[in-house]
Amino acid sequence: MEEIGAGDTKMNSREKILGRIRSQKGRGPLDPHKAAELKAKIEGHKRNIIPKRAQIPAAAQVDLFQQKMEALLATVERVEKASDIPARVQDYLTRQNFAARIKISPSPQLMDLGWETIPTLEVVTGAGAEEDEVGISPAFAGIAETGTLMMASGPETPSTVNFLPENHIAILDVAQMMGSYEEAWDSLRDHIGETGMPRTVNLISGPSRTADIEQRLIMGAHGPKTLHVILVGDGT
Repeated sequence: MEEIGAGDTKMNSREKILGRIRSQKGRGPLDPHKAAELKAKIEGHKRNIIPKRAQIPAAAQVDLFQQKMEALLATVERVEKASDIPARVQDYLTRQNFAARIKISPSPQLMDLGWETIPTLEVVTGAGAEEDEVGISPAFAGIAETGTLMMASGPETPSTVNFLPENHIAILDVAQMMGSYEEAWDSLRDHIGETGMPRTVNLISGPSRTADIEQRLIMGAHGPKTLHVILVGDGT
């Protein structure tokens, strides 16, 4: 009896699902020419219309990102260098009257910042949990046209830190500020490769909110109720 590996089982399940869809549509698999045409279209990453507000110099992109993010009820501050982050985080926690305990993603980008220089902070590393009041994670990129953070998941950047704590602090190096979504996706593909794309890519614009109930704006309905973004660098 032939043993089927996990990859084969997954592919067989996929083919069964696609086969049922084809049957309902009354057609079979694509002919080789159409399949090649579709594959080329997918791999071409055709760009959409990019708004002029995204086609601006790098420093102006940082300003636009901040304006858009603040309009979405997030808070933004800037630091010259990454080593300034621990002190700024402490100041932010104090201003917001948050506990001095933070959950940070296990990313070298955050772990090597010198948190030990702020003895009043309790720094815990790992995946986010509902009992965490504040989570801190690095953003892969910023998208200026809409004031959006691109968060790529991975062993060093678990998505749970972005969503489970009640309050989220995102760290963004302005060297990773992009004018448009197309540029951000290009950067992610260049950095990770087509075959190594992360399990999830989250696009975050402001804190979680909903107005589904009686058209009343409720913050934190599906995630953190506050979002604070620390921009690192001068954008030149």
